Amino acid sequence: MTGAELDEANLTNATINRANFSRASLVGANLTGVQAGSVNFTLAEMKGANLSKATLSSSNLSNANLENANLSDAKLESVKLIKASLLEANLVRANLYYANLAEADLTGADLSRANLDGITIKDANLQGAKLRGVKLSRYDLSGMNFAEVDLGAADLTEVNFRNACLQGINLERSGLQRANLMNVNLINANLKKADLTDSNLYGANLQNADFSGAIMPDGEVYKPKAFEAELRQQSASLEKAIPTTPKIIRLDEVPAPVGSYNQAIVASGQMIFVAGQIAIDPRVGTIVYTDDVAKQTEQVMAHIKSILAAAGASLENVVKTTVYLADMNDLAAMNAVYSKYFDDATAPARVCVQVSRLPKDVLVEIDCIAVI
Repeated sequence: MTGAELDEANLTNATINRANFSRASLVGANLTGVQAGSVNFTLAEMKGANLSKATLSSSNLSNANLENANLSDAKLESVKLIKASLLEANLVRANLYYANLAEADLTGADLSRANLDGITIKDANLQGAKLRGVKLSRYDLSGMNFAEVDLGAADLTEVNFRNACLQGINLERSGLQRANLMNVNLINANLKKADLTDSNLYGANLQNADFSGAIMPDGEVYKPKAFEAELRQQSASLEKAIPTTPKIIRLDEVPAPVGSYNQAIVASGQMIFVAGQIAIDPRVGTIVYTDDVAKQTEQVMAHIKSILAAAGASLENVVKTTVYLADMNDLAAMNAVYSKYFDDATAPARVCVQVSRLPKDVLVEIDCIAVI
């Protein structure tokens, strides 16, 4: 059947063991319940085909086009799906025991409650795919792209996600005990009620990640603090003294600034002393971006902005900063980020020094004084 034109064909419950459908066109074909053990479907065009409850064990579907195909409840043990296109395909409850999905495109595919035991999934594209309730414990998924993937209630015990992109991922109620999440991107991730007991989050980017009700690595349940209420209360209690516009001092006979700062600031009013801030995520108590001074500076400035907001101030009210660097060679990289937060014309006075060591061995620490 090599190259055969079988679009919309009805092969319901047919037995086609060891047949050759290489390069055949089966667009929209009905293969419900078909028995197709050891069949060759390489490079076949099967877009929109219905293979629900089909048995395709040990068949070869490498490079086949299965976009929008229905493979729900299909038996796909030891099937080769190498580089196959499975965009928006339905693989709900499919048995993919020891299937090979290397480099397959599973964008938007639904593999909820599928049996993924022993599968090969390295370098597959899973962006936006649904894998709810699957078991991937102890799998090596390091460096893979799981952006926007739905892994709700999945068993991910001891999985290796190191350096993976998990941006926007849904991990609600998933089991991540002893998982390796080092340096992963968890921006906007949903980890509500996930179990992260003994997992490793060192260096992970947790910006806007939701840990509501999650069991954290130390075994404690994460309870979001009522930050907004606190900020409103603190802001209301801080009466603004004498609102003034800081006066900038610039003298020709004094060395000109070589960064985003001024020689001096004249200010009066209520003073706010912000303690030194480092790039630590308070939710898990770990340092972010351990080897990137620019990204650490971004995190530090975010902390300072939040503290100033609680005091009813902003970066525009800062009159003095002190920057502590572990290595003065990082000055340019730090300054490139720092300068985004302060306009050169009105930037605060600044001191920048190299120190022998900083808390938790961070690369940069910044404190400041503001006046309102």
